[in-house]
Amino acid sequence: MTGKDHYIFGIHAVLEAAQAGKDLDKVMVKRGAGSDLLKKLLGVLARMEIPVQQVPVEKLNRITGKNHQGVIALLSEITYVDITTLLPSIFEKGENPMILLLDGVSDVRNFGAIARSAECAGVHAIVIPSSGSAAINADAIKTSAGALHRIPVCRHRDLLTVVRFLKDSGLKIFAATEKASESMYSTDMTGPAGMILGSEDKGISTQLLKQSDSWVSIPMKGIITSLNVSVAAGIILFEMVRQRGE
Repeated sequence: MTGKDHYIFGIHAVLEAAQAGKDLDKVMVKRGAGSDLLKKLLGVLARMEIPVQQVPVEKLNRITGKNHQGVIALLSEITYVDITTLLPSIFEKGENPMILLLDGVSDVRNFGAIARSAECAGVHAIVIPSSGSAAINADAIKTSAGALHRIPVCRHRDLLTVVRFLKDSGLKIFAATEKASESMYSTDMTGPAGMILGSEDKGISTQLLKQSDSWVSIPMKGIITSLNVSVAAGIILFEMVRQRGE
């Protein structure tokens, strides 16, 4: 459970923290609130792609008995990185980029396990959407065996925009989906690449599938035709490593 020292209370305090560049996991705002100062805060949070949740005041009161002014921010356990800044540095080092994009993976332990496999496989960064993704909290850090403190995590409002940026930068984008007719074993994944994995319930969004250069699947031989997303991540990432001869 996140300790109270990981929270920031009040509109002014949260605004100052955001403007100072503090990494905020999310900001909870009392449902129906609408002062001018709050509108300014929401504008800053939107520009910085920090998730905002509209919640009942009772939820805020359960977190603290202090005067929270209808706003509580949760400090992030990690420091987020901008993919548009990170990717050029990977190329400059002469390395072959391997980027993992997670579309709607919301289970904390799955997310942590994926991060652990990704770090072991040498993935350069994990990209997640600002909303609809698992909270990177103490449970996620523990499940990742500390990998989330080592592998860069990039949080952006729109994964579609990130995919377009990666493609424009020379990466080939793969989507791991059971809808694919091509096996990962017969797909060339040796060059600069981005791999998209979706949530277990909805999979990868239609828009992201359309933007992908290639769909790949993990061959199945059993009656059950789907894998846990963290298991699938480990299998497909290490197939990429094998192909790259790394």
